[in-house]
Amino acid sequence: MASLELPEVCGAMLLPDCVVFPHGGLPLRIFEPRYREMLSEALESHCFFAIARLLGEETPDPADCTPAMGTIGLIRASREMDDGTSTLLLHGVIRVRFMTWLQDRSYPRVRIVPVPSVFEPASQASAAVESLREAAELALEEFPNEIRDAFRAMSATIDDPVILCDVLSHQFIQDPEERQTLLEIESVPARVAWICRRLNQG
Repeated sequence: MASLELPEVCGAMLLPDCVVFPHGGLPLRIFEPRYREMLSEALESHCFFAIARLLGEETPDPADCTPAMGTIGLIRASREMDDGTSTLLLHGVIRVRFMTWLQDRSYPRVRIVPVPSVFEPASQASAAVESLREAAELALEEFPNEIRDAFRAMSATIDDPVILCDVLSHQFIQDPEERQTLLEIESVPARVAWICRRLNQG
């Protein structure tokens, strides 16, 4: 994250019940003309755009139909098809607050402010990681051994509770309301406690 220079203004896709977490991947098919324009401009510049959860029907002012927070993502791969549509993989980078929606393109554009995530106190980070791993193990009890082994191998490489919490949130929490709630919790310890409690409930 430290090596990435985020734009102050970026395009945004408004997607029904779609919440992306940092460190999560989102495969997309871009077919609407306005989003094809957005993708083209992003690829020609910074390769970023945001995902905003669309609440109900889209309105002329996205502030009226989206939450105040979403995630900006980096285009990791993009392929244009013969019909002009594209498939791509967006990698979530960081939570952002949507400040001002602009009306200067065919697609939604928004002025953003990054919302950094820092676990404090750092002395409790290892304990938080272990709590997250234990909660995930409990959630995977009924899954085949190969899935549990794959999770153990993956989680063993992550020693940052910020990253592990977002990875687990992206993989385990499916309800859009819960995902949005979790995305908007700015305190990382509170976020860790939320997902541990949720996974322990099954």
